[in-house]
Amino acid sequence: MIELVGLNGRTFFLNADLILKIEETPDTIITLVDDRNIIVKNKAVEIKELIIEYRRKILADSQNLDSINKEG
Repeated sequence: MIELVGLNGRTFFLNADLILKIEETPDTIITLVDDRNIIVKNKAVEIKELIIEYRRKILADSQNLDSINKEG
């Protein structure tokens, strides 16, 4: 999950796997796979970086588990 800031200034977490697209109009609009839209204060480039970081962490965690399982 990635941490975002809504228009009301409150932070929330969003499952990055549910994101279909991100647009700036100038507000940043996230369209989810079920066609719902969320408007956030974060810029599209920042959200993209959060998604990349989130997926890198998942990959690293999975590789760590693989190495632990091979040792044990």
